[in-house]
Amino acid sequence: MGTAGAGWTRAALGTGLTLLTGVLLTGCGESGAKDGTTTASRTGSGTPAPSGTPSPSSSPSPEVTPPEDLCAQLVSYWSREALDQDSYGDYQSMGLSNGQYEILVKVVDAARAEEKRKGEEAAELLIDRRTRELCAERYRDGAPSGGPWQ
Repeated sequence: MGTAGAGWTRAALGTGLTLLTGVLLTGCGESGAKDGTTTASRTGSGTPAPSGTPSPSSSPSPEVTPPEDLCAQLVSYWSREALDQDSYGDYQSMGLSNGQYEILVKVVDAARAEEKRKGEEAAELLIDRRTRELCAERYRDGAPSGGPWQ
């Protein structure tokens, strides 16, 4: 009983290792050669593409949004939402840090005053301008250092 189980286990382990090796080797093939053709045969040029040149099927890497831009997008969105309400809401449910929430409170207070003086369009412009200014100031030296909630 002990040898039959050990033989089966070794066979399963061997099969598993063989499959894993095959998967790993498949991932190490020429970039873009999934269908068995080379970059040269797909482009019709007869010469391989220079190293570092993306294949026609590759997609560009996603761009990273700078923290000050992300802050401005989030705060301006929630500022517009809060402008028509009596309260600001919970910063955590908005996905804001404590520091971003402080910016929101400043911006909404100023936008409410601006809306009374000059109307809704002026308040919208103020939201865009002030969130961009305050978020740029907040992230001017990189990420804040007061912890993730700051």
